[in-house]
Amino acid sequence: MARRISGRSHGDPRSADTRAKVVKDDYRPSRDEILRYIAENPDRSGKRDIAKAFALRGEDRIWLKDLLRDLQDEGLLTRNRKRLTRAGALRHVAVLDIFGRDNDGVLLAHPTEYTGPGSPPVIAIRISRGASGPVPGIGARVLAKTFPTDDPSGPAYTGRVMKIFEKRSEAVLGVFRVLKDGTFRIEPVERRQPELIVDKEFQNGAKNGDLVEVEAARASRYGLPRAKVLAVLGSLTSEKAVSMIAIHAHDIPHIFPADVIVEADAVKPVALAEREDWRDLPLVTIDPADAKDHDDAVFATPDTDEKNPGGVIVTVAIADVAAYVRYGTPLDREALKRGNSVYFPDRVVPMLPERISNDLCSLREGEDRPAIAVRMTFSAEGRKLRHSFHRIMMKSAAKLAYPQAQAAIDGVPDDRTGPILDRVLRPLWDAYAVLKRGRDSRQPLELELPERKILLKPDGTVDRVVVPERLDAHKLIEEFMIQANVAAAETLEGKKEPLVYRIHDAPSLAKQESLREFLHTLGLSLARGAQMRPGQFNGILERVRGADNEALVNEVVLRSQSQAEYSPKNIGHFGLNLRRYAHFTSPIRRYADLIVHRGLIAALGLGPGGLTQQDADRLEEVGALISATERRAMAAERDTVDRLIAAYLAERINDTFDARISGVTKAGLFVQLPQYGADGFIPVSSLNGDYYIYDETARSLFGERTGKGYQLADRVEVRLLEVAPMAGAMRFEMLSDPKPLQGSRRSFHKAKSRARASQSRVGPRGRRR
Repeated sequence: MARRISGRSHGDPRSADTRAKVVKDDYRPSRDEILRYIAENPDRSGKRDIAKAFALRGEDRIWLKDLLRDLQDEGLLTRNRKRLTRAGALRHVAVLDIFGRDNDGVLLAHPTEYTGPGSPPVIAIRISRGASGPVPGIGARVLAKTFPTDDPSGPAYTGRVMKIFEKRSEAVLGVFRVLKDGTFRIEPVERRQPELIVDKEFQNGAKNGDLVEVEAARASRYGLPRAKVLAVLGSLTSEKAVSMIAIHAHDIPHIFPADVIVEADAVKPVALAEREDWRDLPLVTIDPADAKDHDDAVFATPDTDEKNPGGVIVTVAIADVAAYVRYGTPLDREALKRGNSVYFPDRVVPMLPERISNDLCSLREGEDRPAIAVRMTFSAEGRKLRHSFHRIMMKSAAKLAYPQAQAAIDGVPDDRTGPILDRVLRPLWDAYAVLKRGRDSRQPLELELPERKILLKPDGTVDRVVVPERLDAHKLIEEFMIQANVAAAETLEGKKEPLVYRIHDAPSLAKQESLREFLHTLGLSLARGAQMRPGQFNGILERVRGADNEALVNEVVLRSQSQAEYSPKNIGHFGLNLRRYAHFTSPIRRYADLIVHRGLIAALGLGPGGLTQQDADRLEEVGALISATERRAMAAERDTVDRLIAAYLAERINDTFDARISGVTKAGLFVQLPQYGADGFIPVSSLNGDYYIYDETARSLFGERTGKGYQLADRVEVRLLEVAPMAGAMRFEMLSDPKPLQGSRRSFHKAKSRARASQSRVGPRGRRR
């Protein structure tokens, strides 16, 4: 029976702006009231929030916990961090694209990214009367707070605009080409973009090989559509042409405004002043050999405390970027706009100007540099006992590369590592052995995913693709940085200082169930009901280690994981199996780390440059922005790699390659060339000899007649048929014969039955039957 509620003040289950006044304590809210409260209070939808709103105590809280679990099992609720949301509900802060107006002139928007069921919801954009500043229009992209509505006939949400991003026109990018007959074409730089014709009067000064922004005209009934050149963005004859396409395609800011450069050039080096003088401590930097900025340095020593036998003291020093980049300055605004540095094979688009990133904040060997250091004490079992933060002046004792430091430990020191081998390097490796015990006990998710590096020729084309060896030197720095990040989060949380956490949610219930079904086809099981832990996935990966399906299972487990992001609301980090985690160790290239540095300075009274109230008030907005810029950078880097590899292979048409199936859809197979790390596509219509049916559970296409087919992670032989270098697209032909699929016959027959019911059989020429 529903609890009787009267009155409307702050926090009421029926309103986001009111609170329930409880009349009787022996009644419980109905399911509908619970669901309505969660929909209307996205910021206060944790179990404790709900119990507080309805004044539930004692046994009523146990009843509430059971009810919420039932609602999740029924698919009516999903867990997002520590909060519950209606299934398919938008995040409270979301990036939206405005696409039109309703009959009353109200702006309407869709979420830029939507992974829920069905079509993306429509959001009505609210503009406050008398609002100052720019007003968004159709085509604008905005950051907005969203609120669910009760009107079944109108938009599902309203949105209040927090920030307007730079407006994108309906223009598209392409490469201007002059054909032999003197006509002009636009070569597409996107995979689904058509080739365009440009008439001479719309050339707008473009020359052969220019990257241009064009506006497509209405397609004619016959022939290719036409377009006019709006702007010339640059020439693709330079050695950095390929990354320039991604920079413009993803709207990545790459030219620093004049006021930012003026401010950076005027910055003076920080003096010792009130800092602790640690210049005699032999901190060293260990980075990739080609690194230009060095934002972290390390040192370790055995703990001489008799109460901590076998323990170690680890010191991590990080460049003090907050000393130079203050809140609200042009440098700060541009850094937030960029969010992070973007790393392409042929260039870096830095978050901060070179004067800051490669000079004043780079921990150069033998030069005084300001830093924020954390000194951590670990037990012999690798458990952190205590830590302390310090604002220091340091002087790096050595600039080392990963292979160089590893070689010294392996018995091949050089002129630089020899003198510091016993005093600096061996204690570092001894400390890593201790921290590794703690890591092994913690059991983070252990996915071994090789990282490829593209080496370029002087002209910017691909020389070769290599997979750098994963050394203990890499793992040492990684674990030291993780522990420093944990210490930063713990300190700020303990001081009740606002911060942006690095969070990683557990796989969603839907992804867990999909993975469970897939593993069942392989005779593997994944426990249901209990809270997921990384160790459960590690157990599955260990069971298939060395087996034929090892790559397949690793791939599917990876795809079941959520994406990490930034938020002022903590849910822990699932992949690392940590309860609190924040990014602290790379403030030169990540704005999130700069926020954490400012928080530590303010919380510990370490001097100027601390977190301001303005900073603290906008952390939710900042978290959403830098999460978006991180995804933007990843997409741009991936697109650039695809274009470079496609251009590299363009002269190898009809060559055969060993490949691995990296994706399976109804339309066909995506295949990856392991040697290069690039993907191409095989249309299902080109698979001969059978009618192929898509089995989502088994991640496969199988023949209706034979039951044989192709499955995710299968190793196959393919022939390269077509390449579009500027779009990074490649089309292949399958040469390997289909084979019996891994999985139960039950999965095969279930998929076949579903296919018949939906008439989804596809023949050799793509015909529906």
